[in-house]
Amino acid sequence: MSALLAAILVAGGVPAVAQPAATADRGLVSIRSVHGDGNFVSWRLLGSDAPDVAFDVYRDGVKVNRAPVTTATSYLDAGAPATASYSVRQVGGGVESAATRSVGTLATSKDVPIQSPGSGYVANDASVGDLDGDGEYEIVLKWDPADAKDNSQKGRTGIVYLDAYKLNGTRLWRIDLGRNIRAGAHYTQFQVFDYDGDGKAEIAVKTADGTRSGTGQVIGNANADHRNADGYVLSGPEFLSVFRGTDGAVLDTENYVPPRGNVSSWGDSYGNRVDRFLAGTAYLDGSRPSIVMARGYYTRSVISAWDFRGGQLTQRWTFDSASQSNRSAWEGKGNHNLSIADVDSDGRDEIIYGSMAIDDNGRGLWQNGTHHGDALHVGDFIPSRPGLEVFKPSEHTNEVAHWMGDARTGQILWSAPSCGCDNGRAVAADIWAGNPGAEAWSAAVGGLRSAATGAQVAARKPGSTNFVIWWDGDAQRELLNGTTIDKYGPNGDTRLLTGSGVASNNGTKSTPALQADILGDWREEVIWRTSDSRALRIYSTTEPTLIRRASLMEDRQYREAVAWQNTAYNQPPHPSFASP
Repeated sequence: MSALLAAILVAGGVPAVAQPAATADRGLVSIRSVHGDGNFVSWRLLGSDAPDVAFDVYRDGVKVNRAPVTTATSYLDAGAPATASYSVRQVGGGVESAATRSVGTLATSKDVPIQSPGSGYVANDASVGDLDGDGEYEIVLKWDPADAKDNSQKGRTGIVYLDAYKLNGTRLWRIDLGRNIRAGAHYTQFQVFDYDGDGKAEIAVKTADGTRSGTGQVIGNANADHRNADGYVLSGPEFLSVFRGTDGAVLDTENYVPPRGNVSSWGDSYGNRVDRFLAGTAYLDGSRPSIVMARGYYTRSVISAWDFRGGQLTQRWTFDSASQSNRSAWEGKGNHNLSIADVDSDGRDEIIYGSMAIDDNGRGLWQNGTHHGDALHVGDFIPSRPGLEVFKPSEHTNEVAHWMGDARTGQILWSAPSCGCDNGRAVAADIWAGNPGAEAWSAAVGGLRSAATGAQVAARKPGSTNFVIWWDGDAQRELLNGTTIDKYGPNGDTRLLTGSGVASNNGTKSTPALQADILGDWREEVIWRTSDSRALRIYSTTEPTLIRRASLMEDRQYREAVAWQNTAYNQPPHPSFASP
């Protein structure tokens, strides 16, 4: 235990100890089919399941399928009543296993009641983790006050809170980050992951004097107020804290790295660029997850890796662009987001930090001469070539508008000429079966492009350049934007879902509270806050599918992407493989 933590009021209990990539249960869910023909029952296939595993479906204790289900991990119970409850049994060698927990049928979506900390607060970004080890995900939610600010805007803000909720709405704890953590998209990036391997997730987040844990522990000086006349916090200590998932108690706190140091060394003197933070989770040794905390990206960029083992935070390494021998080549590379992936296929993760990548040992792996941008996508977008790719736009008016690169080397495979503008949005994903592999598009470049060549494959771009989600039954992803989900078509998008009574987050970014595969089969759920911030509303697909694959959360890159999704300008999660 650190000397700093010893000075904190410590509650009872033992430290929590890298959660497996997915929770252990089946994530069973039943929803009234949007087609009005019964109940759509869906459950999780686990990586540990035998290749020939089959399932039986029980409604109110009575088996409803004639033959074991083998083609997918879902079943349409045609004509079933809306009041039915379901369980599923695994079948192997003709023998059934014990039943899963029973679930009732949802009308259209699942509401998780939440408790506002006060007037004017809005439910913002969320993440998930199995906080209590019961095999079911819990939700960690960030509350933003009405006066949250962008870093470029002066003014004091209200307090930021982190809550944890079970899916039935039970609140497990609330963390008060205190007056010395400013509210806004770039200040609080929280990671939810099991870092010490006990099957229960922890929460890692930047803290400050006056942060109060879920059990009432105060970090640092409870009475300190480091805000200046413009509302910025440019003095006073900064901490990295790990909180226990079950009750929000502090497990360890260390000084935050990188420290702010000289404010002007980050690109301005008034407090904008010094407080641009990013965060992620990476398996840097190939077997256990580490915490990644970062500061700066417009000029200087510093990335620090931490391990949490045996109740103790220890620093693994720090990369600092300012200490590189060719410093200017590594400056200004960062985005408002990052990605984590094993780009060199050595079993250990790298940090893709916009236009550069940091190797698992903390050394610069590559930078490709381009600079800051607002969107970032890393995945297997070109299945015909080995390895992963990176796709990103550029904010710089004198650079290429967007580029597709080799994630291992940073080599630009193709690019679009400069648009002479800030090209703020771009996406790469397989959204159209009419073109092999994935497609790519951006706000300032015309047409839908082949991810493999950059050639235009359709004149019409998708109606949104935002999130993508696996929703219907085919291998392509759909378009998630605001509170809608659409299917791309070269002649027009088709609406698949319009969220009812819900709102998106983060202004013009129009992002969900969370997108992740947290229930049912391999397809993804979307979580939006209700318009009054009284609940989080979870939508899960009821579209039939013939694709059978393990939960996306069992793919390490995808699970890590769910953890970093809340970071600054939220981006959709991509797995390490091409479309199923």
